[in-house]
Amino acid sequence: MREQSPMHFIGLDIGTQTVRCVVGMLDQNDPSHPSIIGHGSSTNLGMRKGVIVHVDDIIEAIVQAVTEAERVSGVSIKHATVNVNGSHITGMNSKGVIAISAANREISSEDRLRVEEAATIVQLPPNRQIIQVFAKNYRLDGQDNIKDPVGMHGVRLEVDTHIVTALVPSIRSLDMVLERARIEPSHYTISSLGAAEAVLNRQQKDSGTLLLDIGAGTTNMVVIEDGEVNHVAVIPVGGINITNDLAIGLKTDLDIAEKVKVEQASLESPSKLMKNVKVEHNGLSHMFESEEVTMIVEARIEELLELVDKELKRIGRSRKLPGGVVLVGGTAKLPGIADITKEKLQLAARVGELQPLNGLVDTVQDVTYSTAVGLMILDMLLLPGGGGSAGQPNDNAFGMIEGLFRRFRRKTQ
Repeated sequence: MREQSPMHFIGLDIGTQTVRCVVGMLDQNDPSHPSIIGHGSSTNLGMRKGVIVHVDDIIEAIVQAVTEAERVSGVSIKHATVNVNGSHITGMNSKGVIAISAANREISSEDRLRVEEAATIVQLPPNRQIIQVFAKNYRLDGQDNIKDPVGMHGVRLEVDTHIVTALVPSIRSLDMVLERARIEPSHYTISSLGAAEAVLNRQQKDSGTLLLDIGAGTTNMVVIEDGEVNHVAVIPVGGINITNDLAIGLKTDLDIAEKVKVEQASLESPSKLMKNVKVEHNGLSHMFESEEVTMIVEARIEELLELVDKELKRIGRSRKLPGGVVLVGGTAKLPGIADITKEKLQLAARVGELQPLNGLVDTVQDVTYSTAVGLMILDMLLLPGGGGSAGQPNDNAFGMIEGLFRRFRRKTQ
């Protein structure tokens, strides 16, 4: 088996129900599109709503997913870009200001890093730490909306940033789990940013788009506008809540409720549905009224979308995103979910599709793989120098990442 080289890029999506690992490399014949050469997945029993609760179970899930990806790709995996999940993740806005001391008043890369560092000087509780800093725009001597000030001349440089913080114990636990699984995190990032990099094109990132990654235990959301991260939030509602609601409402076992959700649940209009739905479990047939199933699922999805709209109202973007809403994650497979999202949020909505990829794309085209694929792409783009074998970001749908954020926090010291 080949050792992992700088030309191999790994995304490791540690989800509440499933761990997914994707291996990619640059295609020399088509360097603008990464090539998928391996993938693996395994059931995760070690997390609740994105938080580690059973260490041994999650280690086993990571090892199984990575081993499967190694077998398919023929690459020995040692490093990966990994997502941080859980409702403990919060975003906050901050400003940084510095004076330009150079004799010719020209802004250097060091000045840009220095002003971003100044924006991170915020008061945080002792149990929280900054994991990412997104530079939204710069001001130079009062001139607004500068995307990159390097090379310009001025005296006073300011930056508006969005800072993502997480609980220290959660990061420490993730460090420990990865260490025991013998995977070193190249970078940590939030799930929604990985998914956004996989499914959003340049136009959507520029115009203003909400990406919703509706997983099993949590819903990760990110608003990207003018090519920059505008807002990040994690809502502790996901597909597991729908399963629980169905188990209670239909008075049935959780296993049967899960099969109803996956195989039969729909949010489409009643006229398109059969009167009853049937699932098989352990050799027995179970029949339920389709109208009742739809009512239960719709109630939970409406609650989730109300929480999403509340976050959009906080930042003044409710019903004001021209790029609309893009849905990924397992729950995005519910028939009719795009229509109900459009109705409740009053925005255009669609289920996400991966940007063009080469290689073994059949499995990873599924929306449940969006985050893992995006993490693999970030692993490539975050190489020293900007990503890619030529050391430069690709100037296509995958080339926006340098604008999304300037600095990544590596593994917690």
